[in-house]
Amino acid sequence: MAVIAVDRDPLAVGFGLADERAIISSEDEEAVDRLARAREVDGIVSPGADWPVGIAARVAERIGLAHPITARTGSIVTSKARQREAFAEAGVPHARELDPRRGVLRFPLVVKVPDRQGQRGLALVRSPGELEAALEAALAESRGGAVLVEEHVEGPEVTVNAVSVDGRFVPLTVTDRLTAEPPAFGVALAHAWPSRHDTAAAAVAAGAAVEAVGIRNGPSYTQLRLGPAGPVVMEVAARLGGGHDAELCAAATGVDLNALAVSFALGDDMSETDMSSCLAPRHVTKRQGAAVVFLVPPAGRLLQVDGLAEAEALPGVEWVRVYRRPGHVFGPLRRGADRAGAVLATGADRDDALVRGRRAADAVRFRIDADAS
Repeated sequence: MAVIAVDRDPLAVGFGLADERAIISSEDEEAVDRLARAREVDGIVSPGADWPVGIAARVAERIGLAHPITARTGSIVTSKARQREAFAEAGVPHARELDPRRGVLRFPLVVKVPDRQGQRGLALVRSPGELEAALEAALAESRGGAVLVEEHVEGPEVTVNAVSVDGRFVPLTVTDRLTAEPPAFGVALAHAWPSRHDTAAAAVAAGAAVEAVGIRNGPSYTQLRLGPAGPVVMEVAARLGGGHDAELCAAATGVDLNALAVSFALGDDMSETDMSSCLAPRHVTKRQGAAVVFLVPPAGRLLQVDGLAEAEALPGVEWVRVYRRPGHVFGPLRRGADRAGAVLATGADRDDALVRGRRAADAVRFRIDADAS
């Protein structure tokens, strides 16, 4: 199998893992279409970014490639507004949309961009005086000029990673999504497995949401809050989780979600025997907990990263990855792009894995020129 990686960044990390590289934006639908036709590709996959999910589905449909989701589903899952329409029609519990022009708003509330990911334009608004600035910031990030205002659902956040096969929803991991409070509202600092909350209820709600948006095949990534009345779906993605969720799943259960995503994109015929084999949890001895802990540097220009070998040598650490090269300027932590890397750790239980991951993260030292921020 030959892999062509697409990215507008000529220094993209993924290029080193591919057979060929194409320096075009994964969000340039015409360019992706031309490349797919010219190279007569057998499948297209957008493993970790929302907007290209729709592009991959539309291009595959136009040129007759097998693909896990339809173009229609691709248009729904890449729009939070369309998702909420689908949830409402199917009776899936989700955050209630608010209209700032009508009625009295209850604070806190959440402002978000319907056609972006990675917490871009996301804000927790605690008072009326903060609303206008939040709306302007979200509007600046919006592709289509729309902004969503929603009720803020109190409760812990969890993520359900799953696959669907001909409409059969198979939850694999339910992880706790540990986030930062404002001004970094919504930014995940760690994912921890297994969740300490009601995983069965979360999986049922995620399955209903996945069905509502039309995902019948392939991976899905559903974020929920566990509110006072039960799980509330925040959003669904028809892809792998962008926070190393597939690697965490592999460490926790032995299920290779990355390989499954490629198989779905190629239209591989998955018999019941194959699915039973690859989806059967295979817990590794003493790996009853797993965590991904993100590396968060201070603001400024990156000069050097120290301590990687020390961090990787610590007990339970599977790997340590740094995304950024010297010269990159980190801003205040507002979205996932400001993270610098991650640690995957395993342990005797969830908390043990988190402790090991955080210990490794503390061992990584970022030399920063703060004046460059």
